[in-house]
Amino acid sequence: MEETTGRVRLTPDGPFLAAALLCERVLTEQDGVVSLIRIVDRLTQTVVGPGAPAEMPPVRVDWQLVLIFKSGAARGRSEVALQLEAPSGLKLGDRMVLPVFFEGEDRGVQLIAGLQLDLREEGLYWIDVLLDGSLVTRVPFRVIYQRITQSSSAPQGAA
Repeated sequence: MEETTGRVRLTPDGPFLAAALLCERVLTEQDGVVSLIRIVDRLTQTVVGPGAPAEMPPVRVDWQLVLIFKSGAARGRSEVALQLEAPSGLKLGDRMVLPVFFEGEDRGVQLIAGLQLDLREEGLYWIDVLLDGSLVTRVPFRVIYQRITQSSSAPQGAA
């Protein structure tokens, strides 16, 4: 593990990504233990009615992105950056940058980032996770638009 100008470099000796996922809620107990509630990787947006639009209307999600790193040989300050990519390939919003500090060995860094997103496209989204500019992983989630149209008239032959 090398440290240059206060930045951590990824090496085979660490830091290591232990978890990267999306969930609806994170509970932190008094003893510091974390519980992840309703891990998600897809959202189905259903619109029912005679006027259900052909295109998906915007859908709001309020999720938590959980990232857990273990230091290994890494020591020092670093930055974790997050960038959302839409199904069209466009980068959405500004890159979120979070400072972290690696203490070494089994000590870890736990990041919980609240994501409030207004999604306008159906398809596969990616959240890029970068550590000091190097891609560590990509967290995927899929948005599915389900359009159910109903006739406004009663069925023929109904009594």
